[in-house]
Amino acid sequence: MTEQEEPGTGKQPASDGVTATTTQSAETRDIGQSDAVGKYDTSWYRWYVLAILTGVYTFNFIDRQILNILQVPIKAEFDLSNTQLGMMTGFTFALFYVIAGIPIARIADRGNRRNVITIALIVWSGMTALSGAAMNYSQLLLARIGVSVGEAGGSPPAHSMISDIFKKEERATALSIYSTGINIGSLLGFLLGGWIAEFFGWRVAFLVVGLPGVAYALLFRFTVQEPPRGFAEKIKTVEDAPSMLDTAKLLLTKKSFRHMAIAAGLHAFIGYGAASFAPIFWNQNHGLVTGAMGTWLAVAGLFGAAGTFLGGVTTDRLVGRDVRWYLWVPMASTILTLPFSLIIYSWNNTLAVLILQFVPALTFSMYLAPNLALAHGLVGLRMRAMSSAVLYFVLNIIGLGCGPVIVGIVADLLEPVVGIDNVRYSLIIIVTLFNFWCVFHYWMASRHVKEDLALAPH
Repeated sequence: MTEQEEPGTGKQPASDGVTATTTQSAETRDIGQSDAVGKYDTSWYRWYVLAILTGVYTFNFIDRQILNILQVPIKAEFDLSNTQLGMMTGFTFALFYVIAGIPIARIADRGNRRNVITIALIVWSGMTALSGAAMNYSQLLLARIGVSVGEAGGSPPAHSMISDIFKKEERATALSIYSTGINIGSLLGFLLGGWIAEFFGWRVAFLVVGLPGVAYALLFRFTVQEPPRGFAEKIKTVEDAPSMLDTAKLLLTKKSFRHMAIAAGLHAFIGYGAASFAPIFWNQNHGLVTGAMGTWLAVAGLFGAAGTFLGGVTTDRLVGRDVRWYLWVPMASTILTLPFSLIIYSWNNTLAVLILQFVPALTFSMYLAPNLALAHGLVGLRMRAMSSAVLYFVLNIIGLGCGPVIVGIVADLLEPVVGIDNVRYSLIIIVTLFNFWCVFHYWMASRHVKEDLALAPH
C-alpha cells in the first residue's frame, strides 16, 4: 500500500479530487524512477536541472524576441505596415502558440516531460534558422508559426518539473529563476540580433541564433532525468492526469485565478506591445541604429532578469505572512512601472531615457513568478503543466496575441495626425489604460485568494 492509499480499497485519492485505481504499469513506472529519485535527492542535481531548464527558456526568448530587433530592416525590405508587423510578432504567433499549447501540456501531464521539451526545442530552433531563408512576408510568417508551435512545448512541462522538485516554500523563487530566461533570452536576442544584422544582415542573424538550440536540446536530453511526480511533497501518485477540461473547470471556479489570469494577460499586453515596437520607437524618435539599440535593450534585459528573480524571492518571503502577497507583489510592480514608462515615452533626452528605462525593466518583470506559483498552488500534482498552459493561454491571447497588433493599429491610425510620433503616442495611450485595468484585477484577485487556496486539492 502506498503512502496515500486508502486502506482496503486498492485505490488512491487523486490530488484533483478524482479517484484513480493503482495499476501494475504505474507501480512498475514508480520502481523505474528509483534512479531519478536518488539523483533528485541531491541538492546540486535539482539546481542543475533548474539551471539547464532556464537555459532552454533562454533559447525560447532568443528565438522569439530576435524578430523584434530585426523589425526595422525587415519592414524596409518587405515594405510592411505596423499592423502587419504586429500581426506577425503578436496575434498569429499567439494563436498557434495557444492552440498547440493545451494538447502539448496534456501530453506532458501524462508522459515524459523531458522528452516533450527536447522535441519542442529542436522544432523552434530549427524554424528560427529557417526564418532567415524567407523571401517574402508570407514565408516569414509561416516560419514564425513553426517557432510558435515549438515554443508551446517549452514552459508548461518545465513549470511542472520545477514544481515537482522544489518545495512550496521555494517554488516562487525557483520559478522566478527559470523565468529569468525571458530576460536573458531577450538580452541575447537584442544584442546578437542587433549587431549581426548591422554587419551581416537580418537573415544571417536568424541562422546564427537558431542552430545552437538544436545542440542544446541534445545536452538537455542526455543530462536531465524525468523527475518523479510529487517528489517535493513526498507523495507517491499513480493516478492518471485529469483531462484538460477538468483542469480548466477547476481553475475557472476560482475567482482568484480568473482575476489573476486577466491581470497577467493585461500585464503581458503592455509588455509584448511595448517590446514589439521598442526598436521602431527608438529608431524613429531617437535615431538609434540596430547595433546600438540592441546593446541598450540587452542591458535593460539584465535589469529585467533581476526584477523577475526579485519578484519570486520577495513573494516567497512574504506569502508565509499573508498569501495575498501572491497578488500584491505583481500589483505593486505594475503601479511602480507606469510613471517611469510615461516619462520614457514623452521625454526627448535620448541618453536620459535610455538610462531611465532600466527602472521599469526591473519593476515590470516582477509579476510572472508569483502568478505561476499561485496557479500551481490552486491545483493538484497532475494538473501543474496544464495549469501553466491555461494561464499561458489567457496570458498569450490577451498579451502576445493582442498587444503588438493593437499598438500597431493605433500607431497606423495616428500616423496621419502625428507623423513619426505615432508609435510614441500609441504606447503612451496603451500603457496608461492597461496599467490601471491590470491593477484592478490584481486587487480583485487578492480578495479571494485565501479562500481559494484553502479549498485547493492536495
